[in-house]
Amino acid sequence: MLLIQNGRVIDPESNFDEICDILVKEDRIVKIQKDIEKTKEMQVIDATGCVVAPGLVDVHVHFRDPGFTYKEDIETGAKAALKGGFTSVVLMANTKPAVDNVETLEYVLEKGKQTDLHIYSCATVTKAMAGKELVDMPKLLAAGAAGFTDDGIPIMDEAMMEQAMCAAAKCEVPISLHEEDPSLIANNGVNRGKASAHFQIGGSPREAESTLIARDLEIAKRTGAILNIQHISTKEGVELVRQAKNTPEGKNIHAEATPHHFSFTEEKTIEKGTLAKMNPPLREEADRQAILQGLQDGTIDIIATDHAPHSKEEKEKPITEAPSGIIGLETALSLGIMNLVDTKMLSMSKFLACMTCNPANMYHLSCGTLQTEKTADIVIFHPEQSWTADSFVSKSENSPLLGASLKGKVLYTICSGKIVYQA
Repeated sequence: MLLIQNGRVIDPESNFDEICDILVKEDRIVKIQKDIEKTKEMQVIDATGCVVAPGLVDVHVHFRDPGFTYKEDIETGAKAALKGGFTSVVLMANTKPAVDNVETLEYVLEKGKQTDLHIYSCATVTKAMAGKELVDMPKLLAAGAAGFTDDGIPIMDEAMMEQAMCAAAKCEVPISLHEEDPSLIANNGVNRGKASAHFQIGGSPREAESTLIARDLEIAKRTGAILNIQHISTKEGVELVRQAKNTPEGKNIHAEATPHHFSFTEEKTIEKGTLAKMNPPLREEADRQAILQGLQDGTIDIIATDHAPHSKEEKEKPITEAPSGIIGLETALSLGIMNLVDTKMLSMSKFLACMTCNPANMYHLSCGTLQTEKTADIVIFHPEQSWTADSFVSKSENSPLLGASLKGKVLYTICSGKIVYQA
């Protein structure tokens, strides 16, 4: 048995927030109360000064397996997640081959079972992510798909998108969408504005995001699909989601923000170059503030990392040639503490809700909460302890935070009752 003593136990789903103890037996939480009696057979963790929370849940990660394992694989991605305090992740489907068939899905899920992390996977919306023909959603769902996404390649055919949302609505699982119209983008990964002027390129305009968000919110309201707007980056996009969620038809609409979009602006792209190049790009301070406001009022209900590993050689290419994306699993908690909790934008409980119960509930996952008889997926972190991001356990190091001093350190990650990471 494992006894966690004297921690600030926060369960956002039940609004529980007290200094108390947690007793774990095998893979289950059996008690949450003050002053649980210690016995000789118990392993004890003294969590004084720490937050004890549900294991974090990230519903937007890329582990690059199969096909791009020189960037990351399921084993190294799992280790990065556990170090970051995550106990459950949902993988994106843009692998090679793409997860548009049962065989590839089963490969990913089976490999995931060999790690200490709960690994789920989306399947693609369309075959080969070509935007032309729907996958067999019921068949993939029966094989274990958690939801559907063509993340990385927006679906431009409006009729196809409506067909996809109708199918996803029947399956009652999320359809998660990367909203950028490529026809409006001269160079992806760099905001059209100060950053694109700095690099003397055309960049990516805000309209590329907002036009597709507007289209797909209307389709979602018509079809009743569970829609997740991924990695929102513009103030216009936030306002469109806010308006849609405030309608009777908007109850199934969700939106994610990444830690990098609520923490940084295009100034970071100018400073760090390709290490801060991502799709959608970092934008202006007004956009960052809108994302913060969206998190505060619930317009944005999920924080997801979009953990996107790339090799050092790829990121050393010129700004127009290097791939977009940064890693984020090992730094997400700290960025949230520093830029949301310490700034009083969100309470610790509301911040954790965006990283636990909210994403878990959208994907119908049995995680993201601390309650008796539930699986013991737990993170213990010290919100005041500093650490330096001088190395990563991810296979890649493509982060603008490499070398940065951060605050909020994960001390233990416990998955199914087992200590799987210890600082």
